[in-house]
Amino acid sequence: MIEASSQDKRKEIVFFDGHAAEDAYDVFTPASNARLIETIIRLGRIERGARVADLGCGSGVFTDLLQRHGCDCTGLDLSPKLIEIARAKFPAVEFVEGDVEQLPFADASFDVVLLSGLVHHLPDPARCAAEVFRVLRRGGRFVAFDPNRMNPFMWAYRDRSSPFYSSVGVTENERPVLAREIAAVFRTTGFRVDTEYLSDLRYRYVASSRVRWLLPVYNAIDSALFAPPFMKPFRSFVLTFGEKP
Repeated sequence: MIEASSQDKRKEIVFFDGHAAEDAYDVFTPASNARLIETIIRLGRIERGARVADLGCGSGVFTDLLQRHGCDCTGLDLSPKLIEIARAKFPAVEFVEGDVEQLPFADASFDVVLLSGLVHHLPDPARCAAEVFRVLRRGGRFVAFDPNRMNPFMWAYRDRSSPFYSSVGVTENERPVLAREIAAVFRTTGFRVDTEYLSDLRYRYVASSRVRWLLPVYNAIDSALFAPPFMKPFRSFVLTFGEKP
């Protein structure tokens, strides 16, 4: 079950502002960023000219890639310092500081909402899902991507129930998601919902220096082990997507 506690937003801001000081939160390689955005464009049926909100945009990498696709994008993040970096890096894109549980946008003002590795930071994503529903027009779509608790590596390294759990580089709010739980939240909100899974997103950075040297090994295993179709539910990332009727 999804936990009912609330997110400690102060800790989130302090954590991500700290990453902004190093400008080190773009964790995937450029090729993996491009592959993820291609998948998001497909699942979200994102057309050129679409009005897109990128929630949890961080330093703006995905927002910029969608803007390059021909979208009219707005990035939003809780971290003031990450928003500063995004504005400096991508001056042609609009970025705003804000809370996904109280979005500073009008009703029905977007065609697509992207939740960029965001949902797993929310102990209870129901309020966020309701806000996404509110700001989407009828027929608008959302796409969320998050680490998958069913993936053995994500569970071992990032789930608090694991004996190998590492708190380095995460806040206490974070936990990999179960696809069925996230789908249920968005479905209850009123969306038509589906799920897809993705692996072979190659990391270029992790916060812990103790495991950083293992990245090439992890990337190779992740690419090969989860490629077969029957391994889909165990791939590294859950992509939850759907449409507002």
